[in-house]
Amino acid sequence: MTDLPQLPEPVLDPDPQRRAIRLEIEVPGTPEEVWAAIATGPGISSWYVPHTVEERTGGTATASFGPGPEMQIEGRVHAWEPPHRIVFGGERLEDGLAFEWLVEAREGGTCVVRLVNSGFGDGQPWDDQYDDMVGGWRLFLRNLWLHRTFFPGRQAVAALPMASWPVAGEAAWSRLAAGSGLPLRSSPGERVAASGAGVPPLAGTVVEAGPTTLTLLLDEPAPGTAFVAAEGQAVSVWAYLYGDQAAEQAAAHQEAWQAWLASAAD
Repeated sequence: MTDLPQLPEPVLDPDPQRRAIRLEIEVPGTPEEVWAAIATGPGISSWYVPHTVEERTGGTATASFGPGPEMQIEGRVHAWEPPHRIVFGGERLEDGLAFEWLVEAREGGTCVVRLVNSGFGDGQPWDDQYDDMVGGWRLFLRNLWLHRTFFPGRQAVAALPMASWPVAGEAAWSRLAAGSGLPLRSSPGERVAASGAGVPPLAGTVVEAGPTTLTLLLDEPAPGTAFVAAEGQAVSVWAYLYGDQAAEQAAAHQEAWQAWLASAAD
């Protein structure tokens, strides 16, 4: 067992009207260091999805959620106030979702990072998207904390393999655990490893374990973080890898786990 600091839970400021998500988390670093993590392409790519950012007001920003052209989401920087405030949105800020990030220094070498994700509309589809995005932002803000806590000043390359399975939730998690050799249940500080014929490498120390999720500090295939999850029918083995060979290792992780997830779906 390894003693690790407890992974903090982002604080949610509830919005009864469900028109904005307001979340915050305290992370290590100076405002300038935290700004680099939340406002630049290499920084955002280290804990969220691959990004490019033109670092100025009016600059372009592109988020890559997958390999296809339809997964490249283009936006614009509507406010650039380093090291304290940046706003991302569509071509016009009033159209669609907007993302305001605020950085506030605290004593002891930490900063509070606040996200205000606004622009939600009315109706059930928007309500569903709201709930999904709250869950997604909680995960990514925790990864921001891991990035700043364990890999300060370094850059990661993301690999985000995911598949849809015919089973969901606990059933999908049981299938994932049985096929990959990862434990069905584990505890923080425990080292776990994927195993078995044809199973790609994945090993590290458990940071947090939920009923159908596993958060890891990786040592294989490279130093980094990983999120293994079965959420509904979506099963994922996401990794953020550091080091001189991170790009090649992330590409290999993406290809190998994507193929394994597809083969294990049946």
